Amino acid sequence: MSGLRTVGPCGGGPHYAESMSAQSRTEVPAGPAADQPEARLLTEAVTRLRRALRSSIRTDYPWETLPMAQVELLQVLGEYSPARVSDLAARRRLAPSTVSGLIGQMINAGLVARDVDSADRRASVVTLTEAGREKLAAWTVAHEHRIDAALAALDEGSRAAITHALPALFQLAEHLGEPAAQE
Repeated sequence: MSGLRTVGPCGGGPHYAESMSAQSRTEVPAGPAADQPEARLLTEAVTRLRRALRSSIRTDYPWETLPMAQVELLQVLGEYSPARVSDLAARRRLAPSTVSGLIGQMINAGLVARDVDSADRRASVVTLTEAGREKLAAWTVAHEHRIDAALAALDEGSRAAITHALPALFQLAEHLGEPAAQE
């Protein structure tokens, strides 16, 4: 298979491949990528996971058409509601004007509502509507179902590796949320 190299389920380099069964190996592009650091491989893995999940959801659940940016705002509102647009923008690291535009679309779709902030009557806050809560719950269940099915297709070792990696992945996400260190 020209142009491909084999690695273990955790990304890793050739040393992972040597210890993995042929069944649990994954092919990734060879060439310059073969000698790339873990950060590059993790970036590729995350990109592929997001793309594959999004694609499979739309195949298995054709009703799923909500843009990811709106899903992410629903998720934030599911955890921190009500919220000001500026708070949502800060949490998602987006421009307030971008979030405001997304919120406008979501209001038109009946997923969120804009209300007066009880703490500052000059400001407004955004809250989930019942339809927004239902859409978020359906989105979550559909994605969990799809991931459960994909995990079930993996061998026990691969599932264990993913389970053991979860705490580190959450820590990585926290560090990615922090400002980059200046060198």
